[in-house]
Amino acid sequence: MDLRGRVAVITGGAGHLGRAMADTLAELGASICLVDRNAEALEAATAALGERWQVNAAGIAVDLEQESQRATLPARVVERLGHADILVNNAGFVGDSQLQGWAVPFEEQRIDTWRRAMEVNVTAAFHLSQLFAPQLKVAGRGSIVNVSSIYGVVGPDMGLYEGTTMGNPAAYAVSKGGVLQMTRWLSTVLAPAVRVNCITPGGIARGQPAAFVERYERRTPLGRMGREEDFKGAIAYFASDLSAWVTGENLMVDGGWTAW
Repeated sequence: MDLRGRVAVITGGAGHLGRAMADTLAELGASICLVDRNAEALEAATAALGERWQVNAAGIAVDLEQESQRATLPARVVERLGHADILVNNAGFVGDSQLQGWAVPFEEQRIDTWRRAMEVNVTAAFHLSQLFAPQLKVAGRGSIVNVSSIYGVVGPDMGLYEGTTMGNPAAYAVSKGGVLQMTRWLSTVLAPAVRVNCITPGGIARGQPAAFVERYERRTPLGRMGREEDFKGAIAYFASDLSAWVTGENLMVDGGWTAW
């Protein structure tokens, strides 16, 4: 699993999961470009990567909800790191309890918020795959890794959220389901020069209310919520030549949640 000489572009790179995946690929020798809206967090994350693994690391601040900003990214990656071999579409529009029309009953969910989720979770991943495809094809071993969600595969158990401000918006689930089908579509269209696969996480512990955590863990065969390090093996596999004959696949990393 030697990724020296390869460059990985990771969207949502300043977030917990993005940083964990970047750390994994940097450990394997890849140069890293982190993409996120938060310039300050990007600076800290890239500095930590470079210091820990002695690899080239760059951070590029982009609002992936904006098509015009997305369009500038490939040239900026070339300017900073020369090229791209791996694209990880990890950025996600997850909202919060304060976002209007998001974590509310179905009847109250808003079309404008739906559109924002679709733009970031599906359209941006499609657009970046399209934009980076010429670079990824050059060496004939490009890899796109998309990140979906268990709720792109199964329906929600709304009882998990009772008594909390949390919710499960339709737009999140539908957009993540779209990521899965986009993975399959791209895998045949971009073959053989570029492989396209997907990682589907289960719930990751992020300080959720105790009642939610207890219910979630009770429904999970492995008895706990996920941690960022649980995804290191998956990203190392799909980004490297270990998966050289694998494309169009979706790997569930969910503690068995979808095995019931």
